[in-house]
Amino acid sequence: MSDSDTPQRSGIVSAVLQWSGWRLVVPLAIMVIALIVLRDLSRDISLSDLRRDLAGYGWERIALSIGAMGISYLALALYDPVILRSLKVDSMPGYVPVLTGVSSMAVSNLLGFSWLTGGAIRYRIYAAFGVDIATVAKLIATSWLAFLLGLLVLLGGLFVFHPAGLSGVIHLPDGSELLVGCAILAGVAGVLIWTARGPRTAAWRSVSVTLPAASQMMVLMGIALIDLTATALTLYVLLPPDLAQNFVLFFVLFIGALGLGVASHAPGGLGVFEAAIIAGLGGTGRSDLLVALVCYRVIYTVLPFVIAVVGLAIAWGIANRDKASAAHATLLRATRPIVPILSAALALLSGAALLLRGDLPTTGLRGAVLNDVLPLGLVETSHLLASVAGVLLLIVARGLYRRMARAWLITMALLAAGLVLSLLKGAELGNAMALALALAVLWSFRSAFYRVGLGSALRLNMRWLISVALLVVGITWIGFFAYRNVTYSDAMWWQFAWNGDAPRFLRATIAVIVVLIAVALNSLISRSTTRLQSEPIPDIVRRLTKASPDTEAALALTGDKRFLIAPGQDAYLAYADTGASLIAKGDPVGDPEAGEALIWALRDQADRMGRRCAFYAVQTHYLPTYIDLGLSVVKIGEIARVRLAGFSLDGAKRKDWRHAKARAARDGYAFAIIPAAQVLDHIDALRAVSDTWLALKSGTEKAFALGAFDPAYLCNFDHAVLRHVETGRIASFATLLRGGTGAEIAIDLMRYDPATTPAAMDGLFADMMLWARDAGYTWFSLGAAPLAGLENRRHAPVWNRVGGFIYTHGERFYKFEGLRSFKQKFDPIWSPNYLASPGRLDAARTLYEVNTLISGGVPGIVRRKRE
Repeated sequence: MSDSDTPQRSGIVSAVLQWSGWRLVVPLAIMVIALIVLRDLSRDISLSDLRRDLAGYGWERIALSIGAMGISYLALALYDPVILRSLKVDSMPGYVPVLTGVSSMAVSNLLGFSWLTGGAIRYRIYAAFGVDIATVAKLIATSWLAFLLGLLVLLGGLFVFHPAGLSGVIHLPDGSELLVGCAILAGVAGVLIWTARGPRTAAWRSVSVTLPAASQMMVLMGIALIDLTATALTLYVLLPPDLAQNFVLFFVLFIGALGLGVASHAPGGLGVFEAAIIAGLGGTGRSDLLVALVCYRVIYTVLPFVIAVVGLAIAWGIANRDKASAAHATLLRATRPIVPILSAALALLSGAALLLRGDLPTTGLRGAVLNDVLPLGLVETSHLLASVAGVLLLIVARGLYRRMARAWLITMALLAAGLVLSLLKGAELGNAMALALALAVLWSFRSAFYRVGLGSALRLNMRWLISVALLVVGITWIGFFAYRNVTYSDAMWWQFAWNGDAPRFLRATIAVIVVLIAVALNSLISRSTTRLQSEPIPDIVRRLTKASPDTEAALALTGDKRFLIAPGQDAYLAYADTGASLIAKGDPVGDPEAGEALIWALRDQADRMGRRCAFYAVQTHYLPTYIDLGLSVVKIGEIARVRLAGFSLDGAKRKDWRHAKARAARDGYAFAIIPAAQVLDHIDALRAVSDTWLALKSGTEKAFALGAFDPAYLCNFDHAVLRHVETGRIASFATLLRGGTGAEIAIDLMRYDPATTPAAMDGLFADMMLWARDAGYTWFSLGAAPLAGLENRRHAPVWNRVGGFIYTHGERFYKFEGLRSFKQKFDPIWSPNYLASPGRLDAARTLYEVNTLISGGVPGIVRRKRE
């Protein structure tokens, strides 16, 4: 093999390993394998055995399990307050971190969906109190680090003090257990000694972790030890006595099963966790072990979630009764980000309950009661419709997560229908009461679902669709398990009888599959392929642009964009369609809450059209929303802003500007401002300067993120000019973009005629800065420097290294370094500029599409360079 083949093969391997589809394929494979294994492990268990063992459970064991669960969640509630105190975050009441810790874990333990994890809930709540993304990331990383160190301490202690208990899982040479345990404990002790004087940063390859001070870490490790032990005890006290002899062995198996469940990304690790426990404990064919696992699911995942939802509903109702109260306003800020997530989880749980109950046989007593009261046809129909309602609840849950008003209405209708159908198909009072509770909770949350016009609530993206399919597969497996002794035949499809539970299950399963396929086809096929063209600029856009403090908002008036306008006419979002993506230019303009809804609306429109969705040149305000959309945020450059207070041309660093100003004056040119109302009167003189400048640069007009010489656009703004005092000839001009609050001013087009005076550009810049200072502006924005500030270091993220390389070596195509150096002469303050796109690897593709909107793409740049 030649050396030249090595990079190619390495590139192929790297591309395969970085394929985003692994995030779907791997969890799906894990869950399918787990269900197959679980089927084999429980082959000899019957439903009657499960009912018998469940009835034999004593309340004392249930009470012990609930007590252990309570201790575990109490420990979980302590992570965030301890860590936030060390990070010196005191911008929220003390109950907020406790509420956040409990609610986030209640959701993630139940569902396991990547977009409904505890990290997402934490970020949304803390962002509402002004905590930045870096602080939240440190909090999450520290909590996971504490969990890992606590686990290591526990395992090390078991190796040292109870090595015999581990021999059933980890086979080591005799006497080596003590050495392994001492090595683990010594490693943890070394970390604590290293951090005894304060936080430390540890780095390995591209991973960098900040370790807290030893005192804080010891507290967090203690919390982790309590959490881990209590979580394991929640299941341990439920186990059959003959399988619960060795807690050490069980603990190791328990941690491994939890890890597999997390890796599967299945809802709550459904099926994966159970299969691992049964196989590890040697409980094949044990109905009492399967019952213990079911009880554990209810106690540790369902019960805390229900308590969290009911508690939040009460808090939400109390807070909404008196919104004027400061305490109630704070409570609303803390609970508002959780409501859509918990509501979506509640819909998923209710749908799963309807599907699960439809897969299980009806008891003889309830069947006898229905036989005397209702016709068979009504019961059969109710059973089928209840399953359909269940799968629709799974589907519409995504709309609740997005706070869609129509999703809330559909969910309320489905819950009400499910309640009635549960009574008709089997007098299922427990299921009906649970659905009634879900109705009451969602009714109390009704004010949180305000978004309209976000498309169909029954349309799913690929990730949500696969997750719903995984959940349906797991629940359907339970149905086949319940009827494993039934001999299936074609005749069963047409059997309608009071004791025909298996045929009803088959018909309901087919109905659920048909609904899923229909939703999938509707989501994948019903997409527009027509490229959207620009539209006339509405008056509301002009009004909001004029009032916006952001000078970049003025680029909405270039005439090459489309607009999403909030229903209340208080915000808009400007975007363009590349044919593959809908790309917004900047953040929404106007009311922040309405702007957030517009971001979701653009994402939904992109989903409907089969486009990607991206947000170009955004700042920090809406970063939480972009992350909630599942987008990756990367830095694409920096914006230079000059503080005008005290600005002058004095000093050696600005002598060139002083000389340019003086030279322009000697050549007979003076600085002037042409008001927007008079620009059209001077348009021919300005055009002459623009045409000369374009010919000099061998360039063409830009668009989207830059203004072009278009009279309709230029007439919206004042213009700064250097004009000859005697002849009136314009040497240079700049379009002035003013912020609505009068705090910032910026420039867009700046063009000059070199045949007038050598100081045409520098002289105009010097005069503009002094004029803006005297006019009372606080900031002068020099605009963005693309790819500036990206560190091209060994341990930097891939995108930063690529961007840094282009910045350093791409001068032949674009003057990256020259542009930044020019702006640096004014000693500006640099702030980051971001791109929010579907993924880090998609950032380059999105930037190419942005370039096609601005200047026609890379071919245009290369052609200009050759010219």
